[in-house]
Amino acid sequence: MTDLLTVDAIDTFYGRSQVLFGMSLNIKAGEVVTLMGRNGMGKTTTIRSIMGLTPAARGHIRFRDAEIRGLPSYRVAKVGVGLVPEGRQIFPNLSVKENLIATAANRNGSAQPWTYERVIALFPRLAERAGNMGSQLSGGEQQMLAVGRALMTNPHLLILDEATEGLAPLIRLEIWHCLEQLKQAGQSILVVDKNIGALTKLANRHFVIEKGRVVWQGSSADLQAAPDIQHRYLGI
Repeated sequence: MTDLLTVDAIDTFYGRSQVLFGMSLNIKAGEVVTLMGRNGMGKTTTIRSIMGLTPAARGHIRFRDAEIRGLPSYRVAKVGVGLVPEGRQIFPNLSVKENLIATAANRNGSAQPWTYERVIALFPRLAERAGNMGSQLSGGEQQMLAVGRALMTNPHLLILDEATEGLAPLIRLEIWHCLEQLKQAGQSILVVDKNIGALTKLANRHFVIEKGRVVWQGSSADLQAAPDIQHRYLGI
């Protein structure tokens, strides 16, 4: 099966400080893949490099067989990469409904695209808060809104950076349930999170990074069978 996304040996810098060193990963259509590692090891920088927010200086990033390294972030979004960023970054002065429809597009050409009605059916809590401003929502509601906003672009690939960070346990369960539903529907997903138990249940494959490099990759069964990897690189 052809890769949907291929990140091939990218080097990324902040000024003169190099953060990624030959970073590589791949995602096939319909897969859920995780990027794991301790804080400060390059997970968010990898996502920012894919999205064109912090452009990679070297290497290749191919999406649906086209080179996207060097494209501005709005063009990366237009080719079908949807981002749920760390910190959510919803529009605080727009209502829930306005947040959802502001960037709506059918970028994957789906015959059954994500619509406002489908998103609030996925997240009934948002239906109850449809007229509220983004700034009036709880952290969990904001995260649901951020996921829904990304889905409204109908992306080929959905990326979540720190999917459940800082959320109450019940809200985390709702987010994981949502991602499981998306997986069952065939949505390709790249997710960053610290909840290894949830990630190993959800994901097909995992990439563990240390100091801007992949140090281990494998299936959920492989990761569960490697407590030394979990302890050494994930602090478990």
